[in-house]
Amino acid sequence: MIKYSEAVAKALGDKSPIVALESTIITHGLPRPKNLEVALEVEQIVIEAGATPATIAIIDGQIHIGLEPDQLTRIANDENILKASIRDLAVISTQKKSAATTVAATSHIANMAGISLFATGGLGGVHREAWQSWDESADLLALANTPVLIVCSGAKSILDVSATLERLETLSVPILGYKTNKFPGFYLTDSGFELEHRVETARDIAQIWRARGDVAINKSALIVANPVSNQMDKALHDQLLFDGLSKAKIDGVVGKAVTPFLLDYFHTNSKGESLRVNIEIIKANAALAAQIAVALK
Repeated sequence: MIKYSEAVAKALGDKSPIVALESTIITHGLPRPKNLEVALEVEQIVIEAGATPATIAIIDGQIHIGLEPDQLTRIANDENILKASIRDLAVISTQKKSAATTVAATSHIANMAGISLFATGGLGGVHREAWQSWDESADLLALANTPVLIVCSGAKSILDVSATLERLETLSVPILGYKTNKFPGFYLTDSGFELEHRVETARDIAQIWRARGDVAINKSALIVANPVSNQMDKALHDQLLFDGLSKAKIDGVVGKAVTPFLLDYFHTNSKGESLRVNIEIIKANAALAAQIAVALK
């Protein structure tokens, strides 16, 4: 069920640095045609840093690790591409459907292929008012059970960040702040919560990743939280979040539909600011992940 691109197959054979990239940001996170432009730029950033990009997606039932240019173009432009988490992989593969992979699914597939570095934008987490809905992202359980080193910009600020951090602690998933003691809030450099562990270089992160094996902590992910350099104006962010939550309540949006609703509300009403931050985040995280991949080799 798995097919490797020519570049990824060669990198695996040579045991050279590889960075896995999720495809959901291409299909569902960025508007067309900007999504394809950014996807190509991100892959080039990884290459220039000395690693091979491995964008992961399912095309006509086959899992692809690394996409050829025509495949990347297809998933960027096909409006019928689904979104797949881990639980969906067997169904979508068997039914010969096409899907982009979430953080959870990308982590799982990358681990299957022996790829330990993964760059994404923001993590899923515990949703607001989860005490009523029990709604939390599958990303959390996947990170607790998948040994990948994931570079992100924290959890999406539209989530319950405090509860998300509590869950990650309970699940024994460590978090390293890259040049920061604050947990990033995706659109914001600081979500308002402190981090226990800070690192300054890609080499530091690589050393910690190796040391986990020495102490038999090799079943869960290691999160590297890389804050956005030029955050969204906080007053604008807070107003959009307040207004978006209010509209979701009025419109009766509940459960897992709340997060995509709020993300779309930000995109529609931030006058391009959320798009700018989203693009900056994925580029910076891909660059850092590639640096770590090189340091590991």
